[in-house]
Amino acid sequence: MKGILKYLRSLALCLLTLFIRLSFPTISQITTEKFAHWLVDTAKPQPFVLDARSQAEYAVSHIKTSVRIDPVKPDLTALSKVSLDTPIVVYCSVGYRSAKVAQNLQREGFTQIFNLSGGLFQWANEERPIFKDDEQPTQLVHPYDAIWGKLLKTRYHT
Repeated sequence: MKGILKYLRSLALCLLTLFIRLSFPTISQITTEKFAHWLVDTAKPQPFVLDARSQAEYAVSHIKTSVRIDPVKPDLTALSKVSLDTPIVVYCSVGYRSAKVAQNLQREGFTQIFNLSGGLFQWANEERPIFKDDEQPTQLVHPYDAIWGKLLKTRYHT
């Protein structure tokens, strides 16, 4: 039964990722694997990382060094000192809200915008590091709601 659930969760995330790619064709996607490698590659300029989830979601956990941005009414003042050619990676739970924020950033003239494919759920499901604050690791992720939370392995639910 666990194998079937794992397969269905993976399939659902793949289909959702495809839907997001088709819905936002001008937004570049980055896989969790490539993003993880980028974060440890000191030879590459490090990206500015934006978390496009609610404050409640962000407070439970986030990717280290990320800055929260409201996905509904993005306030771009956090980016006022970021040059338009700085690489920016945006994520949310699964990638839809972050793709919308990435689209807004693109309209504002930012040129190196990447949406994290599969979002924080994919990142956590792959057992990549998440933090309650930038120093305290955690195993918990806000499931967004009961339906979307099914895409997240149960052990990560708050």
